[in-house]
Formats: sequence, C-alpha cells, structure tokens
Amino acid sequence: MLTLLAFILTLGILVTVHEYGHFQVARWCGVKVLKFSVGFGKPIWSKKIGSDQTEFIIAAIPLGGYVKMLGEEQLSSAENTAGQDMSRAFSQQSVIKRMAIVLAGPFANLLLAVILYWALFMTGTVGIKPFIGNVLENTPAAASQIRSGEMIQKVNGKDVATWQDVRWILLNESLKNGSVEIQAIDNNQQIHLYQIATTGLNDDNTDVDILQKLGLTVYQPKVPARIGQIVENSPADSAGLEVGDLVVAINDKEIGDWEALVQEVRLHPAEKLEMVIQRDSKEYRLSIIPEAAKENGEAVGRIGAGFKAEQAQLDQYFVTQHFTIIEALVKSVEKTWETSIFSLKMLGNMLIGNVSWKGISGPVTIASYAGQSANMGMKVFIGFLALVSISIGVLNLLPIPILDGGHFMYYMVEFFTGKPVSEAVINVGQRVGFFILGWMMVLALYNDMNRLITG
Repeated sequence: MLTLLAFILTLGILVTVHEYGHFQVARWCGVKVLKFSVGFGKPIWSKKIGSDQTEFIIAAIPLGGYVKMLGEEQLSSAENTAGQDMSRAFSQQSVIKRMAIVLAGPFANLLLAVILYWALFMTGTVGIKPFIGNVLENTPAAASQIRSGEMIQKVNGKDVATWQDVRWILLNESLKNGSVEIQAIDNNQQIHLYQIATTGLNDDNTDVDILQKLGLTVYQPKVPARIGQIVENSPADSAGLEVGDLVVAINDKEIGDWEALVQEVRLHPAEKLEMVIQRDSKEYRLSIIPEAAKENGEAVGRIGAGFKAEQAQLDQYFVTQHFTIIEALVKSVEKTWETSIFSLKMLGNMLIGNVSWKGISGPVTIASYAGQSANMGMKVFIGFLALVSISIGVLNLLPIPILDGGHFMYYMVEFFTGKPVSEAVINVGQRVGFFILGWMMVLALYNDMNRLITG
C-alpha cells in the first residue's frame, strides 16, 4: 500500500508540475487554455474554473497528463476554434511564444528539482565518510593497491566528503572509459595517490553498484552484535528477539561483532539457525529462520534487525553538511545541472553501445523505488522525487517528435526558415515519435519484469 501511494503521489506531483509549466506560460503568452488534465482516460473529477472556464480534470490513468489550448491543432479543429477569439489561439502566436510554451513543461520539472534539492541542502544532509573497507580481490581497486582503512579525500582532483560524493564522481568518470585518480589519507596522516581503471564497467550488470564493480566497499566499524531495532513481523520479531539483546553465537559459532552476525545470517537464507543471546546478564537460546531475499541475483538471508551503537561512535563515520540559503541554492542548481548532463551522457552512451539498455526503467521500477524511498524517510523520498523530476524534464527535451523537444525542434526550423513545418513532415514525425517511444516503453517494461523475476 505504501508503494502504491508513494507511486501515485510521485506521478501526481511530477505530472501536475510539468503540465502547470505549460499552462502558466500559455496564460502569460495570452493563449486560452481549454483543458488541464492530470492523467489520461475517463475523468474521475472535473471542474471549470476562471474567466476562460478552463476545465481542470483528474483522470483515471495517472501515467501522464496534458494541457489543451485553443487552436493548438493548426486551426483544423472546429471544436477548438468555432466562436472563439482567434487572437488567443496557440497557432496564432509568434514562434518565440510557442517555443516558450512547449519548453515550459520540462523546465518546470527541472525547477522543481532545484527547489527540492535546495530544501534538502538547507536542512542539512547526512552522509557516510568515505573510509575504505575491504578491497575486493581481482578488481581494479585491488590492482591499484589501495588499502583498507584509508579515507578518500579527492577523486580526480575533486574534494569529496561522503561516499555519495565518491559514487557520483565515479559514475561520471566511468562513462569516459579511462581511469580515475584517488587521493586517500591513512591513519598516520600520510597522503597516497592511486590510479584505478574504469574501463569496461558499463556492462550488462547494471544493477551492481559502481563501488562494487571497482572493488571498493564501505568501511564497517566494529560494532557489537547488539540489537537496536526490530522490524515488525520480521523473522527477528517472530523468534522473540528484543531490543538490547546481544548475540554471542549462531550455530555454536562465536559472533564477535555486528558484521559477523550479518554475514552468518546472509549465508543461511530460509535455514534454521540456533542463536545464543545475552539479555539482562542471562543467556538464552532462540531459533530463527532468516527470510530469503535476492541480491545481485543471489539468495541471501535477512532477519529484519538493526544494530545499536553509541552516538560518539557513529559521529566518527558520519558527517552532516549544512549550507546557507545562497550556498544551498547554488549547490541545488549545480546538482540539477550535473544530473541532467549525466542523464544525457548515459542516453548517448546507450545509443553507441557503451552502456547497456538494461539501465532504462519503467513504471514498475519507479513504483518500487518510490515505496522504498518513502519507507526510508521524507528526505530520501524528496531526493528520489527530485531525481525522477530531472529524468522527466530531460526526456521531454529530447528532439523526438510528439515530445516537447520534438515540437521545439519544429519551431526552431520555422524560426530559421520563416515557414512552418509542413503537415506531411509532422505526420511522418509523429509516426517516428510513436515508434521510438513505444520501443522505449516496451524495453522499460521488459527491464522492469526482468528485475522482478530475478530480484
């Protein structure tokens, strides 16, 4: 239910903002708007509002929306034009105004992303300091001889404060098929430089984290295997574990820290485990069966419990970044711009075959991530909302007929030639546009179904 509600809320916000962009700029340009619809199909609510009696609609299928303007169909529709003030028709406006109206939707999505990131940066962001954990064998990181326990300071000369910063730069650099320079500092405050190869990372295994592909892991501090939280109706809850319990052994194997507990549980999905715990200075034995979950195509065990750590210990590995209003605004614009450019680079690399098409996601994946992010808290959900808003904005700016970018392309031709694009060309363009979008939708749904099946 949370996933469904988060998905509907995500689409509702993003579609409304997109269409409102078209609507508001059309109004500023003097165009009469006939309909403003959020969703497609049969209306479940509608009302005419304002001096123009614009019909606002909420429709049954929440996978898009539209704004219908007077004279939008080249004056060919009697429904649009009969008895109306044709000076307010969309088709009668200057090409500059028509450009502004079609670009307003995508730019509204990008502006929403800026506002959302601005709010996040002003309220403060929490991240994990980039201390290096185990370096995986036979990986680019292992070949560079980078060492566990060091903290990354810079990637290709860019300062990093969290693993999120590291991951973002590595994602961008991986598209260049070269190498990255990592500056790290050890416990003795000695600085080391490493060259890590990034060639061949964009293979079909798109669901694997970029850090794992390189062989880097997040450092896991030695935390006692003490239960700090329990998910309701989870295996831990059913087995009788309580907050504060210290796990000392599993199947007669001594458990020294939380990482050892996690590894033992992961290795035994759907298998009965005998657990020894300490509670109020007494030892108890419990039986627990970890639930099986898919991770990177493999079954792993999970019990639905989290660790308990002292705040001072957490402060060593977490950092909270605060920004002023102006700093947050600048950073939010930079974040939106960088993400937009990265999205375009990914699409370009998909077209030339450098990146797998498995990276394209559809509504099922969006719904899944909407539910997961909403479950992790408001800040995570806002970040997810900003990311999807950027994706929608960038997608609609592509020069594909029937998208906003395609219409803008027609108006650019008209601007430079002084003549509108012919109906014949527009008709062919629509067929091409429908084919491209149809193919992308089928591919996205296929990838969604494949992820559901493989976990």
